[in-house]
Amino acid sequence: MMEITESDVAGLHVAALEGRLDTETAPAVERQLLDLLGRSRVVLDMTAVRFVSSAGLRVLLKAAKTAKSLGTGFAVYGLQPAVREVYAISGFDRIVIPHVSRDEAVSALR
Repeated sequence: MMEITESDVAGLHVAALEGRLDTETAPAVERQLLDLLGRSRVVLDMTAVRFVSSAGLRVLLKAAKTAKSLGTGFAVYGLQPAVREVYAISGFDRIVIPHVSRDEAVSALR
């Protein structure tokens, strides 16, 4: 199960995920992120995500590519150690740079 909470911070959408970003939850997360990216720059809060599968990584890649094609912005922060390890091993840390804090991610999109 994945909970997604949206808020606005300094004119940006913040989408906070809670749960597992895996094959089961990836489609719903993808739909919501792409919808948000169609309207605004998005900061993805992953502090409460404990697991990311290849399907979850694909969602992050698609969001980053969509943001680039739309000329908006996409930033990620709060990767937990297990998620950070998967992120680094897969090379995603070079595609979508993970930020340590929300303030850092927001600043990156300014």
